[in-house]
Amino acid sequence: MREPTRDQALRIYRTMHLIRRFEERVAECFAAAEIPGFIHLAVGQESVPATVCALLERDDLVGATHRGHGQVLAKGAEPRRVMAELFGRATGYCRGKGGSMHLCAMDLGVLGTNGVVGANLPIAVGTALAAQVRATRQVTVGFFGDGAANTGAAHEALNLAAVWDLPVVFVCENNLYAEFTPQAVHTKGTSIAARAAAYGMRGVQVDGNDVPALFDAAAEAVDAARSGAGPTLLEAMTYRWRGHHEGDPMAYRAKDELEAWRAKDAIPRFRAWLVERGMLAADEDERLVGAVAAEVDDATEFARRSPWPAPEAALEDVHA
Repeated sequence: MREPTRDQALRIYRTMHLIRRFEERVAECFAAAEIPGFIHLAVGQESVPATVCALLERDDLVGATHRGHGQVLAKGAEPRRVMAELFGRATGYCRGKGGSMHLCAMDLGVLGTNGVVGANLPIAVGTALAAQVRATRQVTVGFFGDGAANTGAAHEALNLAAVWDLPVVFVCENNLYAEFTPQAVHTKGTSIAARAAAYGMRGVQVDGNDVPALFDAAAEAVDAARSGAGPTLLEAMTYRWRGHHEGDPMAYRAKDELEAWRAKDAIPRFRAWLVERGMLAADEDERLVGAVAAEVDDATEFARRSPWPAPEAALEDVHA
């Protein structure tokens, strides 16, 4: 089993804390009417993007979802500029014009969050094809959820990637709900990864809240893509603690189900793993958590102080 180095492990652990604190702050700011539009948070799912993106190079590419703040942060985005974008400010990655569901950072290989469920996967296939043609050894990761697995776009993307042996990893963050609908209602069977056999690609289902197990599976998938061995469908089983969107009362979920998944929180589980291997001391942990909290505080104040986009800039950036 391939395990993360100490540097990789601490990066993953810090990124998980960053995503968790960032998302919690976004919830607070949205409730205070500081953030416009719809917000879809990924509290509870932090381990998946943090682990997968720790295996990527800077010029590798990521296609994110409508629940994609964590995916963007995990790829290396500055919390200040992400928060400013959510606030609709001119200092954001898209100058305040993209917001939560259209957040793009091409300099980091972030192809954008996408408000259309499953629509990021054909885009990921396109960039993987470009990398194959150019022989750049770049890998594209396309994140999606269990609901998106049943879209036509997902099927077409997976099939074409397999046919052309493209350097792409399809990462299904299976949080068991498609918006408000349990997976058992919208999908026959319990494994989305099992569908990979029909496409002729590797398929792996893993506990997404078990960072070492996820790291091992993701490392194999990324290595396969980079070496020319084609795509992988990686299904990471996880759970979102909050509603589909902020304001969702979650009447469709049982309280004991939520509490059971809270008990499987990846952050303390991975902390215990790090401590057991001597990679993290108590004082280091305290400093790391404090630094993350300060970074999120700074990002929030930066967003609040940032200017709104100028009205005359409305038609700028419309075309590349």
